[in-house]
Amino acid sequence: MCAHVLVAEDDEKQAELIRRSLLAEGHTATVVHDGAAALTTARRLRPDLLVLDLMLPVLDGFGVCRELRGDDGELDVPVVMLTARSGEDDLLLGLELGADDYLTKPYSPRELMARIRTVLRRTGRGTGARGDDPAVRAAGLSVDPVRHEVRCDGAPVDVTPAEFQILLAMAAEPERVFTRRQLLQYTRGFDRSSTERAVDVHIMNLRRKIEADSRRPVRLLTVFGVGYKLSGRP
Repeated sequence: MCAHVLVAEDDEKQAELIRRSLLAEGHTATVVHDGAAALTTARRLRPDLLVLDLMLPVLDGFGVCRELRGDDGELDVPVVMLTARSGEDDLLLGLELGADDYLTKPYSPRELMARIRTVLRRTGRGTGARGDDPAVRAAGLSVDPVRHEVRCDGAPVDVTPAEFQILLAMAAEPERVFTRRQLLQYTRGFDRSSTERAVDVHIMNLRRKIEADSRRPVRLLTVFGVGYKLSGRP
């Protein structure tokens, strides 16, 4: 079963380990590093499952879970909660807020993947389990994390795995400005060069594929001195 998993983990090394483990299992993954981004991305991407660290900056995991469960049932995403705290009170609160499973650090990636498989099977999430459209849309683009397809104004676009991850992250949060360092995190495991300069190359190549005139982009924009953003306009 292939699923789209949102990972909310502020430890970048741990998040990368989870992401690679998910890819090895045949899933697709989107990674964010704070609670506010987790909420925004979950509401826009509607993932099959959320791996949620309890101790997130901006808004902790309890707050994220509370907000998601308060969305009038509109976003019923299964949650596997991660925490370095093993107190019974935390466990009970997490379950009361709607967490489907709870894993205490340190844990093995194999154990986490087994828990994820169990939750996906129990909740009927993943490829073929739901009839809704998983694609994320922004700026005339459609990015499908399950089929791993990109369309621009309805036409298919051939992108590399690293380019796909960059587009998926940016389409999930249109108008958000991403630094090169942030975008670099999405190319790890796909791009051997793995430097901030490589991000500029990916952006340049993407503009050639999705812009009518790559020298005058209207979709994938440069924010000078900061990074890049995807326009929120159709």
